[in-house]
Amino acid sequence: MSRAEIISYIAVLAVLILFSAYFSATETAFSSFNKTRMRTLSEKGNKKAKLALALNDQYDRLISTILIGNNIVNIATASIGTVLFVNLYGDIGAIVSTAVITVLVLIFGEISPKSVAKNCPERFAMFSAPIIRVMILVFTPLNFLFGLWKKMLSKLLKLESNSKMSQEELLMLVDEVQEEGSINKEEGDLLKNAIEFTDLRAEDILTHRVDLEAVEIDSDKLAVAQIFTESKFSRLPVYEGSLDNIVGVLHQKDFYEGDGVTGKSIRQIMTQPIFVLKSERINELLRLLQGNKSHVAVVLDEYGGTLGIITLEDILEELVGEIWDEHDEVTEEFQPIGEGAYRVDCSVNFGDFCSFFDLKSDSSSISLGGWVMEQLGKIPEKGDSFRCGALSVGIVGTDGQRVTQIEVHPLPETAPTGKTAR
Repeated sequence: MSRAEIISYIAVLAVLILFSAYFSATETAFSSFNKTRMRTLSEKGNKKAKLALALNDQYDRLISTILIGNNIVNIATASIGTVLFVNLYGDIGAIVSTAVITVLVLIFGEISPKSVAKNCPERFAMFSAPIIRVMILVFTPLNFLFGLWKKMLSKLLKLESNSKMSQEELLMLVDEVQEEGSINKEEGDLLKNAIEFTDLRAEDILTHRVDLEAVEIDSDKLAVAQIFTESKFSRLPVYEGSLDNIVGVLHQKDFYEGDGVTGKSIRQIMTQPIFVLKSERINELLRLLQGNKSHVAVVLDEYGGTLGIITLEDILEELVGEIWDEHDEVTEEFQPIGEGAYRVDCSVNFGDFCSFFDLKSDSSSISLGGWVMEQLGKIPEKGDSFRCGALSVGIVGTDGQRVTQIEVHPLPETAPTGKTAR
């Protein structure tokens, strides 16, 4: 074999390995580029970004073209390499060819181009898009045959495509974006709240009947005025006989007229209440309140009795976090009292408590107070305590039969979490 022929073979091998690198990098770029970022570039008028998105939408044809092209060039590389080395080294040429071509293809045709494309997938996808579009057209007959083969396999194996992201995947995606620094913690929390929003039901965020400020329909107006003043609420449920028979909602603006209390009766100025079941999803409840131009709904239990009430503010707080106005007394639900120890208000959601302390529990309790009673197995009393996992819990505040405050201490072998509660 002449020197010119050897150079020709080496040149052909170099071109084939270059094509192998191109196909490998293109596959990585299209499988890993950020669609949101690419869509933003497309909307700004970048034609290559628009083409890359269009090609990605027909991903089956795209990947078939890449794999066909990559296999053709790799087989051709192996064949030409074998011819070259057999002519150079005789009987051991095939062995030498296998070793050399394998190393060259792995380093320059697979690993290196994929690493480069992984670091800048959007840029390489836009560079590659015009070329790969032409190759898709060239390999159309083969892509058609492979498409038929895929459909046949799907029917035989009963494969179902499910490209929808689950809630857990969406939450993980938000965590990843937050860790990358694209969004801050507040924006991440807002996105997580929005994702989890549809999972919440009325019973998860209501104000329980034992905490309600309500007035009897025949109450003295001075007593009602005092409740408005002390509670700072602008709306009060109105009941007749008992809390299980709520008949209306009294608005503060209707109760006061001019410089004093209205001369009308409570029955005349109250508005009709909205009733919902405790299983009502809060996204549906939000639409219901908006549609009825109301701020309060009465939540019923399975027996038709009053379980509590839920306000528009309660729902919005699940999206944007705690909302305080100028009349609210700001309370800290998780108050640090020592290294890793906290005093906790028992009105908090039990799920938030578990998240704050990394506590694993299969309890069905919604409120922290309910979980404490479940753990004690009796009506809680000040001074009671129990252990749960790596936590020591002590009751430090009660109100009648309810627990209002607890202190949580990590056991000696447990390091403090130092987390921030939502």
